[in-house]
Amino acid sequence: MTADALREGPVAAAVRRHRLIVVLRRVEPQAHLLEIVEQLADSGARAFEITWDSPSAAGDLSAVREHLAGRSDGPHLVGAGTVLRIDQLAAARSAGADFAVAPVLDPELLRAAVGAGLPFIPGALTPTEIAAAWAAGATFVKLFPASAVGPSFVRELRGPLPDVPLIATGGVDASNAAAFLAAGAVAVGIGSALTRAGADERRAIVAGVAAP
Repeated sequence: MTADALREGPVAAAVRRHRLIVVLRRVEPQAHLLEIVEQLADSGARAFEITWDSPSAAGDLSAVREHLAGRSDGPHLVGAGTVLRIDQLAAARSAGADFAVAPVLDPELLRAAVGAGLPFIPGALTPTEIAAAWAAGATFVKLFPASAVGPSFVRELRGPLPDVPLIATGGVDASNAAAFLAAGAVAVGIGSALTRAGADERRAIVAGVAAP
């Protein structure tokens, strides 16, 4: 599959439509992870990212996929995050990941994902890195850490790089998520602001970001 096909495919369309990827980093035990996923799905979240920095990541991704498959409000996306190596990419695909995300740009890893037909979202920060990630075939480019540069950075990038769809991730929370979207990000990735919040706050954050 080509990079263009992935950019126009159903996974990319769903990310654009729902505007929120929930980043689930080392949420333990698995029962607690599934409880949070259930609350967030009830609130309207439709895309979830299990980070690949835990020994239980593959099992957690499979469990979340199975749990969400039983709901009537899907489809839901479950991807793999913090993917840094080819073996992690292969494990994520075997676990059924709908997409993969990395904090950095590794062209070899990106090529392998695209060649396997898996939407891939590498991380980048500078205009040069962002342009390079897009030219290499990224489905989206993850602006990371987004809080280090702020929504105004996204707005300024839209001028010279209008065709590169950015997902703002890293330090995104209730105080700045809407501003990143208004500045031109196609979606935001929110992690600890959701996983460490209470149920009511989780619902409020999702309601303020995710499109129905």
